Parts: sequence; C-alpha cells; structure tokens
Amino acid sequence: MTKKTNSVIPLEQIQQCIFILRGRKIMLDRDLSILYGVETKVLNQAVKRNIERFPSDFMFQLNKTEKEKVVTICDHLKVLKFSSTLPFAFTEQGVSMLSSVLRSKRAIEVNIAIMRTFMKLREILAGNELLRRKIESMERKYDEQFQHVFKVLAEMVIQDGKTKSQIGIHTEIKGQTKSEKKSKI
Repeated sequence: MTKKTNSVIPLEQIQQCIFILRGRKIMLDRDLSILYGVETKVLNQAVKRNIERFPSDFMFQLNKTEKEKVVTICDHLKVLKFSSTLPFAFTEQGVSMLSSVLRSKRAIEVNIAIMRTFMKLREILAGNELLRRKIESMERKYDEQFQHVFKVLAEMVIQDGKTKSQIGIHTEIKGQTKSEKKSKI
C-alpha cells in the first residue's frame, strides 16, 4: 500500500475545531473524540490514566464562562450547553501527546491530519504577518506623500475662499426679502 498525502479527515473539518482560547490554539475533547472515533469519556479516561504527559501548557479544563462562550460561538457544540462537566482543551502539543495515549491506527492517522492542519494555520498566520508588515510599510510611505497632497489641497481651498470680483449682470439686490423683490416687479 502506498502512502497517501490526503488525510482521513479533510483539513477544513479540523480547522473548524480549532479555537483560540487563553491566547492559545486549542481543540476541545469532544471534537477530538469525534475525530478519533471514540467517546469523549473514553478519551478523557485515557488522558487521566496518563496525566503526567499532559501538563497545563498541553491541556486545561475550561471554566464556566469559557464553556458558555464556546457554546455560543459554535453551533456544533450546542450539546455542551446542558452538560454538567466542563470540557478539556488540548493545545497542539497536547494533541500530539494524545497519539502516545490513543494507540489505534485511526488515532495515528487523525493525529497526522491534525498536526498538518496546525502547520497550515501557522503558515497562514506567518503569511498574514508578512502581509500586515508590508501594508504598514506602504501606509507609512504613502502617508508622507498624501500629507503633501492634502497640504496643497488645503492651500487651494484657502485661495478659493477669498472673495473674487464678480462679472456680469446681477438681478438680485442683497439684503431684500423675496416679498420685497416681488413688490418691485
């Protein structure tokens, strides 16, 4: 059998399960259990049996406020709304560590797909950072040029504001109301 570069799970499906919480990219235990094809309870039991592999920068439990926020944002997590347990969040390193805890063939394939997704997200973010820097550079460059343009325009407006001598026949007399004008006609 030849190795495929396509994953068992589309990258887009995995991307929808990645959130930023507490300043980190995370995946919830519920989403991971669905991807791995196991119950959330089974996944969490495996993690608890190997808790030394999951320090706080690999995994943490959401508080009530974070749970409500995630449930509000994501339609597919509405089932968590009435759950009495708070979900666990796994960082990229925590997801990677799951491969040593869940040893099925599917777990390995899913883990590879998830790691590829995290790498792709890092590439996208790096590309956006470069783009952001270029835009800021252009803004600084063009701000200087536009300041000159705005200065010239301001000078032109000031010159236009000066009263100019009028040429031609004037039919209205300044200071008269419409009724006074009509009465003279």
